[in-house]
Amino acid sequence: MKHNITKLLTLLFITLYFVNCSPQQDEHAQQRPNIIYIMSDDHAYQAISAYGYGLNQTPNIDRLADEGAIFTRSCVTNSICAPSRAVLLTGKHSFINGKVDNVQPFNWDQDNFPKLLQANGYQTAMIGKIHLDGLPQGFDFSMVLPGQGAYYNPDFLVNGERKRFEGYVTEIITETALDWLENKRDKDKPFCMLYHQKAPHRNWKPAPKYLALYDDKTFEPPANYFDDYEGRGTAVRTQEMKIDGDARWGHDFKMIVDPNGDSTGFNRELNRFNDKQREDWLNAYTPKNDAMKAANLEGEELAKWKFNRYIKDYLRTIKSVDDGVGEVLDYLEENGLAENTIVVYTSDQGFYLGEHGWFDKRFMYKESFGTPLLVRFPKEIKAKTKIDKLVQNLDFAPTLLDYAGIKIPDEMQGESFRQLVGGETNEFREAVYYTYYEYPSVHMVKRHYGVANQRYKLMHFYYDVDEWEMYDLEKDPNEMKSVYGDPEYAEVQKEMHKKLDELRKYYGDSDENDQKFLKAYLDHQEKRRQARKK
Repeated sequence: MKHNITKLLTLLFITLYFVNCSPQQDEHAQQRPNIIYIMSDDHAYQAISAYGYGLNQTPNIDRLADEGAIFTRSCVTNSICAPSRAVLLTGKHSFINGKVDNVQPFNWDQDNFPKLLQANGYQTAMIGKIHLDGLPQGFDFSMVLPGQGAYYNPDFLVNGERKRFEGYVTEIITETALDWLENKRDKDKPFCMLYHQKAPHRNWKPAPKYLALYDDKTFEPPANYFDDYEGRGTAVRTQEMKIDGDARWGHDFKMIVDPNGDSTGFNRELNRFNDKQREDWLNAYTPKNDAMKAANLEGEELAKWKFNRYIKDYLRTIKSVDDGVGEVLDYLEENGLAENTIVVYTSDQGFYLGEHGWFDKRFMYKESFGTPLLVRFPKEIKAKTKIDKLVQNLDFAPTLLDYAGIKIPDEMQGESFRQLVGGETNEFREAVYYTYYEYPSVHMVKRHYGVANQRYKLMHFYYDVDEWEMYDLEKDPNEMKSVYGDPEYAEVQKEMHKKLDELRKYYGDSDENDQKFLKAYLDHQEKRRQARKK
C-alpha cells in the first residue's frame, strides 16, 4: 500500500511538472499572435473594391475589410519600391535607415522587426519580392526574387541559392507560402510570414488563365486623364510617366509579341516562356493588336486605347494576387489559425491609374502617396472598422512588435496603431512627413519633401528647381491647383511651414541630408556611366 502511494505521488509530481512547464510554455507561445504580412507591389487603393472605386472586384482582399479594418488615409514616407520596404523592416525613415532610393545599398546588419521577433521565439519567413540586395536577415527561411524578378518562370534566391521555377510568379509565391505554413514551420512556435507579391509591378504580365480577362469591357479613364497641368509647378510638366507619351509600345502595351523579333527589353523576357506559355500569349495578344492597328486610332481615341491596354493588364495581374490572398485566408480558416493570426494587406506604395494621365508613383500627390491598408485580427479588431487617421508604413514595425509583446526599440520612428485600430483610442498623429530622392532618373520626378495633415499638404521641389506647392485637400481632393502664395491661405501656409520644420527636426532630417544623398546618388550614376564606356 505504501509502495502504491509512493508510486501515485511520483506520477502526480511528474504530471504536475509537465502541466506547469512544457504545456504552459506552448500555450503561452500560442497566445502570442501569428503574423502574415502581405505586400503587393504598386497596388493602388483604387484597384481594391473595398475602397469603393468600382474599377474591379477583389473579393478576397475585401474579406479583410469585412472582417477587420480598412484604413482610408494610410500613406508612405517615400513612394518607391526598395526604400518603402526598408522603412517597413526598420520602422525608420529612409534618411535614417540609409535606403533613400533604388540604387543605394541597404544595410541588413541594422535591426529590423523580424530579427526582434526571431530573437523572441517567433519563426520567420520572407517569401516573394523584397528588392533589397544581400541575404535577408531575420528570417529562418527566405525565398526572394533577385531584384524586380520575372513574371514567367522566375529565378528565386532560396536561402541565398539561386534556383529557377517553372510557372507564373504570383502562383509560385502563393504555393511556397502555403507550403511553408503547412510543412516547413515549427508548429509549436508563433510565426511571422512576409508574403510579398511582385504583381502588379510594371510591365503587368497576366497569368495565362487571365490573358483574356476584361476583353469584353471598355474602361473610362479618370476625369483628369487629359490634365493640362495648369495651376501647378514645373514638376508635373517635366515628369516622364504619361500613359499617352512615355509608356512603351513593346514593353508596356505589348504591341511587339514575337519572341524572335526583338532580343531586347520586353521580348527578351518573352524568351523565358515555355512553348505552351508562348502559344497562349501570342494567341491572346496577336488578334487584339491586329485589331488595334487596323483601327488607325489617333488623338484622344488612341490615348484611351492606351489607357485600356494598360489598365486591363494591370487589373489582370491583380486578379492573381487576390486569388492568392483567398488561398491563404482559406488555409488559416481550415487549420484553426484565423482567430489568432494578424493578417495585413498593403502595397509598397500607391500607383497612378490614369490620374493626371499617369502611371507609376514617386510623387507626394494623392494616388502614389496613399497606399491600401487592411488589417484583420479577430481577437482585437472589430469587423468593418474604418480608420481615417494618418497611418504610415513607418508604423508597421512598431505595431507588429506591439502585438507580439516585444519592446519597441527607441530608434524606431513609427508609432504603434494597435490601440487605434482596436478602438481603445481615437488619438493619433496629426501630420506626416514625406521624402523622395531618385532624380534625375527614370520618370524624372523631381526631388521633393513635404508635410501633410488631414486637410492640407505642403511640398518643396528642389535640386534643379526651388518651388513650393500647397493643396487644400478638402476643396481640391484631386490636387489640381496649388494654393501656395494665395493670400487667402497665408495663415495656413505659415502653419504648414512651421509643422514641416518641426517634423524635419523631430525625425532628424535636414538640408545637409538632402545634399549628402544627392552627392551619393550622382556619384553612383557617374560610376555607372563610366562603367558603360568601358
